[in-house]
Amino acid sequence: MGYHVIDPDGLAAVPDRPCELRRVSEAAGFERMAANWFRAEPGEDVPLAYHYHDDQEELFYVIAGTLHVETPEETFEVPEGSLFAVEPDSPQRAHNPADADDPVTLLAVGAPAVDDVHPYESEV
Repeated sequence: MGYHVIDPDGLAAVPDRPCELRRVSEAAGFERMAANWFRAEPGEDVPLAYHYHDDQEELFYVIAGTLHVETPEETFEVPEGSLFAVEPDSPQRAHNPADADDPVTLLAVGAPAVDDVHPYESEV
């Protein structure tokens, strides 16, 4: 059996990312689910540009601030304490807009833990 209490502040930040990223799944010993903690200042993406996944389902839990998620149809505003779910083959760009007053902090969970990300070119 395995149990872990994880303090995101105790995890190393991943270098060369568009916002602060700390990998929770590695600290938890997860192999089938990806879990990441993000903190994005105004103007930063979380963590990639516009993209979609073939098989991975994603769930974002907004811990603090307001997350904006751009999709081909609309931009969703996800307030603190809310969840945003993304099905496979659904293009999205999660970000904190440049005109935001505060950073946004969130936990992102994806399953299965596969590297099936593809860039999405918006037609707009």
